[in-house]
Amino acid sequence: MKKGIDYIGVAVCFMCHDGKGNFLFTRRGPKARDEQGKWEVPAGGVEVGESVESAVRRELKEELCVEPKSLEYMGHREHIAEHEGSTRHWIVFSYLVEVDPEQVAIGEPEMCDALEWATLEKPPEPMHLAMLDSIVVVQNYLHTKTDLL
Repeated sequence: MKKGIDYIGVAVCFMCHDGKGNFLFTRRGPKARDEQGKWEVPAGGVEVGESVESAVRRELKEELCVEPKSLEYMGHREHIAEHEGSTRHWIVFSYLVEVDPEQVAIGEPEMCDALEWATLEKPPEPMHLAMLDSIVVVQNYLHTKTDLL
């Protein structure tokens, strides 16, 4: 049985930034589940018995070899999409994560084969199916934070 296909998957998605307006994008490697060669933001499944925040910290360490400077919960969303003849369904918990760009490295080269820092307005292409949703979440969150100031 496959998460997100045979049953609803629970995932974390994290938009890493450098505190200066740049965001980290990762390119899916040759052993990624799908959409190899497409750009995305880091994400991963939540394991049984693991809190959502712990999943973010674990995935950051596994995928990017980095500890967060800060974590901000931005909310959750459902990602439902058709891809390659099947419906994908995930509940995604989104975080805004500040990291030190000098500390970031590829931790799982078979899953991610490149990193790129870019702005939300000019992300790298081609984009993974779910990346646009992630960008909109962060833009809405940042807009709300600005409105509160």
